[in-house]
Amino acid sequence: MTLVLCDLLGRDGYRFSPYVWRTKMALAHKGLAADIVGITLTDKSALSGWTDYRKAPVLKHGNTIVCDSWHIAVYLEENWPEAPALFPDRASLSFARFLNAWVVSDLYPLLLPLIARDVLDHVHSGDRARYRATREERFGRTLEQAQAQRESEAALFRSRLDPIREVVANSPFLCGDTPCYADYILFGLFQWARCTSAFPLLDHADPLYAWRREMLDLFAGLGREAPGYPC
Repeated sequence: MTLVLCDLLGRDGYRFSPYVWRTKMALAHKGLAADIVGITLTDKSALSGWTDYRKAPVLKHGNTIVCDSWHIAVYLEENWPEAPALFPDRASLSFARFLNAWVVSDLYPLLLPLIARDVLDHVHSGDRARYRATREERFGRTLEQAQAQRESEAALFRSRLDPIREVVANSPFLCGDTPCYADYILFGLFQWARCTSAFPLLDHADPLYAWRREMLDLFAGLGREAPGYPC
């Protein structure tokens, strides 16, 4: 039965949703392939007849529709138990659940102003006005003003990564010797930045730099082959 994944379209073939990247990595981890359909911020017609949910990712599996990257990961784990595990044990499931909440509530809001104006250059042409208006309303300032302070504000983002930095300084991946869904949650954030901005987030000596390099090379370079900037 064919899997179909709804992705967020950018310009010139760019695919940079951090949440869709989580799902793409999870599918690859399970050895699964999915056909891709696209939506934009202003055109969600591809989801008509699927669901009233209007954000990517959405996974369609026969008559089953699964919305939200977290629920998709759980669905893949439950329906393909013979494939490599996204959550090898209860501890890794709890850790991933924590990381999912932490990335959304803490890391994403710190990273967004650092690259917000750069992201504008990569959104679909029909989405530029909406993207600018919604982000500037959130910031209370223009995209240019938000990004102008990034050299100083980046220090806070980097410091918030210290707990994760401690983990990957002592093991190749967040769950040990092999990657798990927790890795894909964090990787989605960095892949979003790599696909949209040349701003350097990590120093070469940072253990997270080495971890990100390993993540980009997984699954025959799935992440590295995506259009983006060197990092």
